[in-house]
Amino acid sequence: MSILQQLVAELDAGRVRVVDLTQPLGPETPVIGLPPQFAPSPGVTIEAISQYDDKGPGWYWNTLHLGEHTGTHFDAPVHWITGKDLPDNACDTIPVRRFVGPACVIDVTAEVEANPDVLLTREGLLAWETEHGPIPRGAWVLLRTGWSRRAGAQEFLNVGPDGPHSPGFHKDATVFLIEERDILGVGVETVGTDAGQAGTFDPPFPNHTLMHGAGKFGLASLRNLDQLPSTGAVVIAAPLKIVHGSGSPLRVLALVE
Repeated sequence: MSILQQLVAELDAGRVRVVDLTQPLGPETPVIGLPPQFAPSPGVTIEAISQYDDKGPGWYWNTLHLGEHTGTHFDAPVHWITGKDLPDNACDTIPVRRFVGPACVIDVTAEVEANPDVLLTREGLLAWETEHGPIPRGAWVLLRTGWSRRAGAQEFLNVGPDGPHSPGFHKDATVFLIEERDILGVGVETVGTDAGQAGTFDPPFPNHTLMHGAGKFGLASLRNLDQLPSTGAVVIAAPLKIVHGSGSPLRVLALVE
């Protein structure tokens, strides 16, 4: 039996599960808010082209209007100014092999319950590696925070008078993952891969700035990370092949023994 035949057999037998890490995409999907001087990302609108009616008696389909970075989505390097001149930096040019990799799930749920502004540090990653082993090259590093349990845009975006509050990565953790572990990218349950207060950091939005400047990727608004083991799962995160796309909504799947 070939490796692929064996995989199909394991899926059919239920010994390998497919876990959906994607939130539903629709008009209620929360979108990131930006200061008023910047162009905002629109919410999702869905309009029927036809639905078994005079406009199309035998078929149903819709027109979608949304930003590339809406719902569970992929950030390509070209999304950020630091990655704009890299080769193969857009959704249509990234080699497809780079969409698939092993998952390392870092659980900081308890810390986030006590403080929504928690940042994963380099020391936190090293402590995780002491228990689970080194993060392999080409991995997806997924930050499990429990944030996807938050219902509604107000609770999910968690914006206060001084801006949004949500967990993320400390700059030193991002540098470690890029330079010392050479990962594919990071994934989060929050609306973006930087912490809510990252606009005040030095540099601002360090995960976007450094990760995309190194040609690496981001996954945002994930869910069901509690269904993954700390190690051993494989994540498939393939964006739409949008010409020069800076990102894309996508269906993120994990294979779990």
